[in-house]
Parts: sequence; structure tokens; C-alpha cells
Amino acid sequence: MSKLIFVNLPVADLPKATAFYESIGARKNPQFSDHTASCLVFSDTIHAMLLTHDKFRQFTTKKIADAHTSAEVLICISAESRADVDDIVDKATRAGGAPDPTPTQDFGFMYGRSFEDPDGHIWEIMWMDAEAASKACQKEGAAQ
Repeated sequence: MSKLIFVNLPVADLPKATAFYESIGARKNPQFSDHTASCLVFSDTIHAMLLTHDKFRQFTTKKIADAHTSAEVLICISAESRADVDDIVDKATRAGGAPDPTPTQDFGFMYGRSFEDPDGHIWEIMWMDAEAASKACQKEGAAQ
């Protein structure tokens, strides 16, 4: 069985955050959603659990970071193509996210951009040609 990942994110406005992620292609799983949490499914193995601050506090005694002013994590998700990277960031921007809080990465065989969601969480969207990346790494290793 494949391992699953559930990224748990504290959000200030659950309906707004849910709509944001649905607008970039995630689908809400009502089985694991209620007035305190929304389970957003990106793929069979990748899920984001959006939790109200009160719900999030049930899982940790640590202070909830303000992702608008500090970074705790960068979440990276793969895309099918360079065009998909741009499409997802464009959708996020139209839905109220901030585009490109980190520099665009373009190495030919790998291309990535990022966005901030309305709560300031940074998501990186990355496409990579695995075969070309492997060759580039082998070439770089041989040069050292």
C-alpha cells in the first residue's frame, strides 16, 4: 500500500481556505470534513487538512506561527508539465493567493514556481524531467 501524506494547516477562515484550494484543483472529501476541518484531496496519496485555529490547537501546545511573517515549512507538490506549473500558480493567483514568494527555478530539466495561500502558507509547484535530471546530476558528479 502506498503511504499517504496529510499536511495539516491552520487557517483563519475555513470556508475561504477551502474555496481557495478547490479553485486550484483539490477536491473536498466530506467524509473527513466538518465545521472545524476540511480535507482537500490533491491525489490518491496527497491530502491537505485545513484546520481552524481552535481545532489545530488540539494537536499541539505550540504557538501557531503567522505564516505571513515567518516560514515553518515549504510544501512542494509535483506537476505534470511546465505548463501545469504555470497554470496552478495562475489559478492560485486568481483565487487570491500571492504568486512567486520564492524565486522561479528553471534548470531546463526542472521548473518550479510557488504561491502563498490566503493564510501565508507557501506551496511550491515543481515539474521535473527525471531522466534529464539524472543525466545532469551524473554529469555534475563527474565534473567534481
